[in-house]
Amino acid sequence: MSQIDDLKLKFKRFTIIEKLIVINIVVFVSFYLLNTFAFLFNASSGFLMDWFVFPKEFSSFLTQPWSIITYAFLHSGLWHIASNMIILYFSGRYFVSYLTGKRVLTVYFLGAIFGAVLYMLSYNLFPAFSEVGDSVLLGASASVMAILIAIATYIPNMSIRLMFIGSIKFWWIAAFFVIMDLIQIPASNAGGHIAHLGGALFGYLYASQLKKGNDIGSWFEKLMDGVVSLFKPRNKSPLKTVHKAKKPRNTTKTTTSSTTKNPNQAQIDAILDKISKSGYDSLTKQEKDFLFKAGKD
Repeated sequence: MSQIDDLKLKFKRFTIIEKLIVINIVVFVSFYLLNTFAFLFNASSGFLMDWFVFPKEFSSFLTQPWSIITYAFLHSGLWHIASNMIILYFSGRYFVSYLTGKRVLTVYFLGAIFGAVLYMLSYNLFPAFSEVGDSVLLGASASVMAILIAIATYIPNMSIRLMFIGSIKFWWIAAFFVIMDLIQIPASNAGGHIAHLGGALFGYLYASQLKKGNDIGSWFEKLMDGVVSLFKPRNKSPLKTVHKAKKPRNTTKTTTSSTTKNPNQAQIDAILDKISKSGYDSLTKQEKDFLFKAGKD
């Protein structure tokens, strides 16, 4: 097995959160290597970045509509990407455990879209930004905030242990980040903080509706499934398949696979009810392990 094949295999084994972190880091390093080579040869690499950042002007956005997604994988510096990836890893682990890995992508992308839309609206509606010249948006912060606020809304009273601080409730952490973004808008990076709040807004709406039984992101999951299916190779078999009418063994297998889901889901619901009443720390080790494994499936 070649090193490339080995890396591909390792990547496939990563969780969805780890994959998002790896993609962000690879994009960050690639652009900085490009900037280094451009500097050495007295060339400009800014034009390439301009194609993927999100602009504040709607007319510019029409020429690069993909930027409403791609900007969420770009970062302006080491601290920018490091802080985002740390928060993504921290909040993403809880998100996957409770809301599945597939929903992570939904919240990540729709959080980025909400953040970009609020950024564009703010820069074109509020008088405070009327004198601002060229402005672009980049960074995964809106997506990360969407994931953080979503899981904090879903399990607000869960106790989280932080170094040097101790145990605090999840919603306290979420409230801290939202307040910090609000008070920093007049100080610096107003567009970035506004985008963060857009992502936070979507995360809150998503989780609050999900608790009521409404999945407002299901349409996006179907859209992603449709896009992925376009790139999947279709294996056409030259052999004709004949189905027989009665197959007792197949019937037994189907029944087993369909009935094994219900006890698992019932156990998950029971554990979640226990958390909502007594907190995460009230779970036994077996319950925690079961919930973590269920989140990875």
